[in-house]
Amino acid sequence: MGVMPTELLYRDDAYAREASATVLAAGPEGVLLDRTPFYAQAGGQPGDAGWLRWDGGEAAITKAVKGEADTVLHLPAEGAALPPAGATVTAALDWTPRHRHMRMHTALHLLCSLIPGAGVTGGQIGAERSRLDFDLAAPPTKEWLTERLNALVAGDHAVGERWISEAELDENPSLVRTLSVQPPRGAGRIRLVRIGTEDAPVDLQPCGGTHVCSTAEIGRVEVTKLENKGKQNRRVYLVLSGE
Repeated sequence: MGVMPTELLYRDDAYAREASATVLAAGPEGVLLDRTPFYAQAGGQPGDAGWLRWDGGEAAITKAVKGEADTVLHLPAEGAALPPAGATVTAALDWTPRHRHMRMHTALHLLCSLIPGAGVTGGQIGAERSRLDFDLAAPPTKEWLTERLNALVAGDHAVGERWISEAELDENPSLVRTLSVQPPRGAGRIRLVRIGTEDAPVDLQPCGGTHVCSTAEIGRVEVTKLENKGKQNRRVYLVLSGE
């Protein structure tokens, strides 16, 4: 019998800070749970950190990563005690960095919407600074981008999702903005993250990450730096400046 996929609770509620779960296996390579609110590192978004707590013990988790067969491994801090298989644990997120990643990720989608037609060649989400790389000869100025980003943030656009089939994505290849990373296939459906209304979205593209529910929650942002990373590759950095 194969390993069952981990139930990803953040898919239904990105704001769930903790959840009860059952330990399926535990070792130095990580703790496997049947369900988790932890986001596993992927797509430029860091894996969540936090804690596993059970009757008589607690383990600090440094990062969640993808395991085999669509599972999530919770990596324990060095020397941390491990929960026994079969135990019921409370999986609790270190919420402050996770929420900043959600705000940053949504801000990067807004940034993407301001540079239509340019493929995204790379990106990284951080709690303090994030970036996107564009296949672009000449990007707008950082002042122009900052002004328009904050106008979109202030517009308080709703952030939602819907699912389409892989065949529907094949019929609409322009939905995919990333050139280096393609949406995962094999499950038969693809998750789209939408900012704005369904009939006139600000941004709509495949994404498996976590987001805030409204652009206003991002707070003020600032594009701090533009870099040339090659003949046709421009890197754009942004920070959350409203704190």
